[in-house]
Amino acid sequence: MKSGRRRSVLQAPAIHALFFLFSALLVALVLSRLLGHFVGISLSPFAFACLQGLLAAVFAYWRRMASWWMPILFCFPPAAVLVNSLQLPPAIFLAIFLFLLLLFWSTFRSQVPFYPSGRGVWEVVASLLPTDRPLHVIDIGSGLGGAVLHLARLRPESRFTGIELAPLPWLVSLMRAWLDGSRGSFVRGDYTRLDFADYDAIFAYLSPAAMTSLWHKARTEMRRGSLLLSYEFVIEGVKPDITVFPRETGAALYGWYM
Repeated sequence: MKSGRRRSVLQAPAIHALFFLFSALLVALVLSRLLGHFVGISLSPFAFACLQGLLAAVFAYWRRMASWWMPILFCFPPAAVLVNSLQLPPAIFLAIFLFLLLLFWSTFRSQVPFYPSGRGVWEVVASLLPTDRPLHVIDIGSGLGGAVLHLARLRPESRFTGIELAPLPWLVSLMRAWLDGSRGSFVRGDYTRLDFADYDAIFAYLSPAAMTSLWHKARTEMRRGSLLLSYEFVIEGVKPDITVFPRETGAALYGWYM
């Protein structure tokens, strides 16, 4: 069991990103030495950091990492050099770290970054929900709670719940629901521990890394006739029953009937 967890950690995208940054550092050191020896060009710290970031982004592209890793890896080394040049107090870095920890929390383990959706997506979700009976609907990875609050206003006869693992978005959701007087509810927890049989519809905006396990859980637990909705990310090898584009340009909302 421990070896399985160790393999899971080593396969995490964040570990791959660190490996690419380190590999890019080594390659950048070699290239800078060659430039200095043969061409007489000495790279400034910022130029060296840009070269390292470019190499790390190329490595990530070559290994087919998710698209958002390329700009992160490219910007990280030069951003570190720039921030270091500002000579900011250490307390600022601690505050930023704590804020990001509360915001993203389990992203390293779950591989699900913070993804806001938008009102157009929520409107389409509302149009796809059955109207002949009260429903129990859950937004898994509910973020700041916008989808739940919006749907609860449109369908006051139904129950809308959001589940979020990161503490800061969950607290923001609770505060928004209290200020709005919303009937929507929010819980802090891991959606993988839910029983999907409790819900008539499930809305997800996760990441490609989570879709296969989400599908297995949905197929095992969701009741016949219930609806699984995913914005932007498809389930590999499973044709969706519904494909709707909330905006003229942009990602689609996919749906599967159980």
